[in-house]
Amino acid sequence: MLFTQPMDYLIVGLGNPGEKYDGSRHNTGFCALDYLAEKWGIRITKARFDALSGSGTVGEFKVLLLKPQTFMNLSGTAVHKAADYYKIPPEHIIVLFDDISLPPGKIRLRKTGSAGGHNGIKSIINHIGADFPRIKIGVGEKPHPDYDLADWVLSRFTQTEKKEIAARYDDICAAAVLIMKGQLDRAMSAYNG
Repeated sequence: MLFTQPMDYLIVGLGNPGEKYDGSRHNTGFCALDYLAEKWGIRITKARFDALSGSGTVGEFKVLLLKPQTFMNLSGTAVHKAADYYKIPPEHIIVLFDDISLPPGKIRLRKTGSAGGHNGIKSIINHIGADFPRIKIGVGEKPHPDYDLADWVLSRFTQTEKKEIAARYDDICAAAVLIMKGQLDRAMSAYNG
């Protein structure tokens, strides 16, 4: 049975389902969301909205955490279903995802924007528009221009890269809380970079 209580925010981590994608650069959104879930005591175990989800309270906010299980290119389907069910407007949907234009250990918050070549974000924009806050998590650029992009985003991190990204999880968590409090500008000045 689905919850009927209202949700204030939807926080989405992007990735691909299945063991073969675990730990890949493209699954950084999943990993960050798992960290938030653990920190906030929320279990992401319910299968609904073409996703795995879990709900709980963060401060004064009721939040739904969502990991689309549609594969990256169709992420917008799950986001749209959950947002539609709970009547959550785009500006209350925070998306965590990998960004190859940023080095590992860098994060960048944005209020809105284009897909920037990210198929998961493109799918979400196609479903709900572009006016949702997002937290980009650097995964490093391709080692050389000829390197196949799909191969790169599905590759694994080095131990150093893993540590650099994990070191920012608390910042991502704090930034998400500030966004929910309506303090996106403050979050951007505190955590971008």
